[in-house]
Amino acid sequence: MSKERARRRAERLAVLEKEKASRARRVARRQTRRALLRRLTPQRRGSGRLYRRGRAQRAGIVVIPLVASALIWFLVPELALRFVLIALIVLVLPALVVVILGRR
Repeated sequence: MSKERARRRAERLAVLEKEKASRARRVARRQTRRALLRRLTPQRRGSGRLYRRGRAQRAGIVVIPLVASALIWFLVPELALRFVLIALIVLVLPALVVVILGRR
């Protein structure tokens, strides 16, 4: 009877050890995956709010000067004046963005 109990206990312990080893392997795999993911994702420094504009604001910053340039290109007959006005848009755009949208 005691030999039978010892054998069953040994079987139970073997199953428990096997489950423990597989759980340890899963945990180790998860930790290495998380560590790899942490290494691959870029680190944010500070609050990350130094330059944060909405999608509509960014689209406006790009689209409005392009539309203005197209209008200048089609409505101004003289070539030199076209280039001067487009260069003026390019030079004034950063200041207009700060004045209109505010500095964040």
